[in-house]
Amino acid sequence: TAPDIVFESETIDYGTIPHFADGQREFKFKNKGKSPLIITNCQGSCGCTVPTWPKEAIKPGKSGVIYVKYATDRVGPFEKSVTVTSNAKTATKVLKIKGNVLAEPATKPADGTEEAPKDDHGGHNH
Repeated sequence: TAPDIVFESETIDYGTIPHFADGQREFKFKNKGKSPLIITNCQGSCGCTVPTWPKEAIKPGKSGVIYVKYATDRVGPFEKSVTVTSNAKTATKVLKIKGNVLAEPATKPADGTEEAPKDDHGGHNH
């Protein structure tokens, strides 16, 4: 009769994403047990992975979503986990996110201030 948390997928692959891309993804789940599911905690493996979870009980047969936001200001490949603690049969579930954040192209600076130095003399020889 215990709640049973079943995720559509326990791994989300972001693939290769641009620097500062939207880092939010959704882990959809369903309570396939016979009593209300209460998620007591979700913990990202580091501060760059921030989960948000439903605070209300999920009734039997109902679905919910755990949102995970990865900080895409960090460049390079990543693989992080989110530990979900609940009153389900399996009290602890580990969800994984992975992907690769591309570096900014080096052609121009993001803020546009570091242009080539301008010659204030207009190039004339005095």
